[in-house]
Amino acid sequence: MSGAGPTSQRPPQAAPPATGSSSAIERANRMSVANMLRSLVPLVLICLALVGWMSFKQSGVDPVREVDPASTVQLAAARAGYPVVAPSGLPDGYRPTSARTDAGTAEAGDPVTLEIGYLTPSAEFAGFVVSDEARADAVTGVLDGAEEQGTVGLGGRTWTRGTTERGETVFFRVADGVTVLVTGSAPDDELEAVATAVRPVGD
Repeated sequence: MSGAGPTSQRPPQAAPPATGSSSAIERANRMSVANMLRSLVPLVLICLALVGWMSFKQSGVDPVREVDPASTVQLAAARAGYPVVAPSGLPDGYRPTSARTDAGTAEAGDPVTLEIGYLTPSAEFAGFVVSDEARADAVTGVLDGAEEQGTVGLGGRTWTRGTTERGETVFFRVADGVTVLVTGSAPDDELEAVATAVRPVGD
């Protein structure tokens, strides 16, 4: 009896590992990073261009907001019970940046205060105040605690020179219950120029 024994079969062999798979992944990663950088570069350049353009555009903009104090001065002069004075004819470089008065709500006989602020040629502040209210905040805020340091003649008037508690120079004079003062962070010569320019409104 002839019979063949069971046929022997070789076990399947595992596929050899792909030696190039790791390098392919690395190449793909490098390509992804490169693509990302190529995409970001134009965006960065656009942002830098916009920043540069805005800086150039704003470089010529004057940040100082000037005001015309004329209407405020006229209102104070019309309502006050005393001859209002104010700086007039200041040299070039003095720029009014604020003007206010409480004359708008004043009734007959009420005190009236006028304040004008200037940016001086040295880019410092000079403030002018005139008031017939001795305890007005604009007056006491400067003169309370100020140390007097003699007198000086400015614009044909005698002013008292002092140093405020803030360490700023003040020139002031009081006559007939009316206080006039000039103070600020500006140097003395610029404050003196403001005080010298003070004259009755309408002159």
